[in-house]
Amino acid sequence: MTAPADPVPAGLWDSLGWEPTPEQLRQLMALQQQLRHWNARLNLTRLVDGDDYWIAQVYDSLWPWRELLNGPQPPAQPLRCLDVGTGGGFPGLALAIALPHARLTLVDSVGRKAEAVKAMAASLGLGERVQVRWERAEATGHASSCRGQQDWAMARAVAAAPVVAEYLVPLLRASGRALLYRGLWSPEDQTCLERAAISLRAEVERVERIDLPGGRGVRHAVVLRPSAPCPASYPRAVGLPAKQPLA
Repeated sequence: MTAPADPVPAGLWDSLGWEPTPEQLRQLMALQQQLRHWNARLNLTRLVDGDDYWIAQVYDSLWPWRELLNGPQPPAQPLRCLDVGTGGGFPGLALAIALPHARLTLVDSVGRKAEAVKAMAASLGLGERVQVRWERAEATGHASSCRGQQDWAMARAVAAAPVVAEYLVPLLRASGRALLYRGLWSPEDQTCLERAAISLRAEVERVERIDLPGGRGVRHAVVLRPSAPCPASYPRAVGLPAKQPLA
């Protein structure tokens, strides 16, 4: 039998300036139970209990979205967002709950993980707004239904920043943004990403830093924006972005 959801740490939502509705909180708690259920079968993630779940998964997924979380609801047009390397469903499923008018595409190269995330989304009542694709990020970047269509493309704990940029930038519409979730971020990291961005015809728009609640460490959100259409050659063939990073 699945254990009940853990209580939310006190004051968790304060620095977001946002608090989930009762229905959103129910979904976040149900997501923890679903994650435990599937994690026992697939070892999706070790971050499933207590602060590991609420801070290192949920809060860490949501904090770069503070402006949108506190913006007008619903927006004029549903946001189209794509999560590359979603793994156990983060940040994608957390965002689907927190942004009820967004449409999410979640991509993972491991078929069993993709199937688990699809089942979790359906169980949470998110199936109409969440699409799950089992494929490599390089393939997603050339799929006509994804390339150049996204308001936001994001990746969390996937690969080095230049590699992630090559996965994400081709997915963006002209007004879109790429969000790279990072832990530590150095001037050298910044330089490498800026060099890679030149080839992709993008530029670093901003870098935000926070300390996670509960002493859970430093996080950075790195945002890229297109400066011109991404060359059709990117992303390169499967495996090349990681083997031969642009920077």
